[in-house]
Amino acid sequence: MKREERYRLVLEHFAQAMPEVTTELEFGSVFQLLVAVVLSAQCTDKRINMVTPELFRKYPDARTMAKAEAEDVYELISSVSYPNSKARHLVEMARTLTEQYGGEVPGDLDELMALPGVGRKTANVILSVAFGQSAMAVDTHVFRVSHRIGLVPKTANTPYKVEQELTKNIPAEQIPRAHHWLLLHGRYVCTSQRPKCGKCPLSDFCPKVGV
Repeated sequence: MKREERYRLVLEHFAQAMPEVTTELEFGSVFQLLVAVVLSAQCTDKRINMVTPELFRKYPDARTMAKAEAEDVYELISSVSYPNSKARHLVEMARTLTEQYGGEVPGDLDELMALPGVGRKTANVILSVAFGQSAMAVDTHVFRVSHRIGLVPKTANTPYKVEQELTKNIPAEQIPRAHHWLLLHGRYVCTSQRPKCGKCPLSDFCPKVGV
């Protein structure tokens, strides 16, 4: 099967099965989404959603978090992965947003990536979810699923190369949803260990190459 045909079948399935889809992280503003995504690195959304209500109650926006010390934030996020560095990054990020952007989160990739603790994946999530831009965030789930179901060649061996392949082959208007389609498929069906191939709706045209 040609890759073009596989893309068509995959996108048609998800468009019918999950026409409306978004992040499972809970937030009330663009700043809170940014905080949640930074915290979610190498940690489950379920854990982040347990931590952020109290964090956001105490620090609802960049201006209030900018006045905190890393130790204060650490106490509220100690159960997530790498809490020390994340606490430091969040406070530094909030201070940068307050000083340079009046407390608002910018909608530009380079400006987002210049913020402390924000990498390309995080920036793309913000652009996609908060600003509706055609940005493809590639996390471990998206990377794994894209290879397993044959959407990208083996030479796409970095998240950025996978991002380039996906954005080249997926219509721009579908990219924001496609990120979540692939992520959720990887989280619940095409799991890292013991993928549920017998229950996978894509099994008829999946090459099962494995990653």
